[in-house]
Amino acid sequence: QVQPVESGGGLVQAGGSLRLSCAASGTISSINAMGWYRQAPGEQRELVATITSGDSTNYADSVKGRFTLSRGNAKSTVYLQMNSLKPEDTAVYYCYYRPYSGMTLWGKGTQVTVSS
Repeated sequence: QVQPVESGGGLVQAGGSLRLSCAASGTISSINAMGWYRQAPGEQRELVATITSGDSTNYADSVKGRFTLSRGNAKSTVYLQMNSLKPEDTAVYYCYYRPYSGMTLWGKGTQVTVSS
């Protein structure tokens, strides 16, 4: 089964930057929306940013002005540029694809840790 594959997580100091990447493990049919969720320990998974097939983007209030979501040349590739990182951004970040039909596809996640 095709799966989003994340990369780019790591450890960074507060105020630093990281860029997450997500690419499909194989060929995937049309994607309605794609983007990133995150889950901190003991917390529910929350939406970080999403982009639709029409290139409309939406961000969580907590990351607006700091994170930027963009597409790669391949339609199934998406990047999350994270600037001015804060300790509260520490979480596992999951890429997802939502196709026009069928179930949402999830990656295995990449850890982002921001030290104070």
